[in-house]
Amino acid sequence: MEVSILPLQRTLNVRSGENLLEALRNNQVPVSYSCMAGRCGTCRCRVVSGSVLVTGGPESRSPTGNGQSVLACQTTVVENCVIEIPEVDEIVTHPAKIIKATVVGIDDLTHDIKRVRLALSKPFEFSPGQYATLQFTAQHIRPYSMAVTANSEEVEFHIRLVPDGRVTSYVATELAVGQAVRLSGPLGTAYLRKKFSGPMVCIAGGTGLAPILSILRGMVDAGMRNPVHVYFGVRSPEDVYGLRWLNEMREALPDLTVHVVVASGSTGGPYRAGVVTEAVNADWKSMADWRAYLAGAPVMVDAASILLRQKGVDPAHIYADAFYANGV
Repeated sequence: MEVSILPLQRTLNVRSGENLLEALRNNQVPVSYSCMAGRCGTCRCRVVSGSVLVTGGPESRSPTGNGQSVLACQTTVVENCVIEIPEVDEIVTHPAKIIKATVVGIDDLTHDIKRVRLALSKPFEFSPGQYATLQFTAQHIRPYSMAVTANSEEVEFHIRLVPDGRVTSYVATELAVGQAVRLSGPLGTAYLRKKFSGPMVCIAGGTGLAPILSILRGMVDAGMRNPVHVYFGVRSPEDVYGLRWLNEMREALPDLTVHVVVASGSTGGPYRAGVVTEAVNADWKSMADWRAYLAGAPVMVDAASILLRQKGVDPAHIYADAFYANGV
């Protein structure tokens, strides 16, 4: 049977029952992937026409045409179909790894945000903006975004302490320098698109600043010169952090503009008052041809996504990975 690949205009001959990701890789089709187990979302693509069988969820289902989204690693080819692979010129392939790491630093960034630095036992490749799962103990496991770019020595995470949160309470009271941590990944699709040269907006809430810092640092490393506006929304002035890093990056990113938006307690000070999405709405009438990176609480990410679509941003160019508060 045949699988047509857009926008490459290629047709593959595959066997009925073959895994879609394996078929793409076997035929040297450029496709992003990482975990190959349905967790990272990196190999997401669209079924333009025809039918495929998705087997990675609680039960099998058969998406058919109409642009339905699937994960290639969880998809079985069952008939002739047309598949669209997004952004074939921005492919990332970082096969998922499990790496032993050691806590080498725990610092307070704010009254309830810890900066945790981990030394790596071996290199950990990822794209700026991706995240990993940290296993502190068998009972304390949660995903967090890297705040730095890939290097052979260490990674950094920003962890907000949630009242009564199982994992964050452990980080606040028991995690210690010298402790072993298991790191697995990378995960996520909200990674920096390095070949894009147009305007960008990054909207972060709280520790959502961590992946945005990684993206900005990735821009510096890649020599990108895009106009980029960072909107950083927090609850109160006491929750603001990271401004030193952002200010340092202005030297390498001359078109970087930072907007700090405080929901309460800021009247006439150095920060804007209000909700971060309201600030974006007030600043821009149209944002067509922009790219957007969103990170923070799901309610903020959802509201920002809706707003950006209304401003003309192509939904395919709004990048965000969902984080929910289960087991925090």
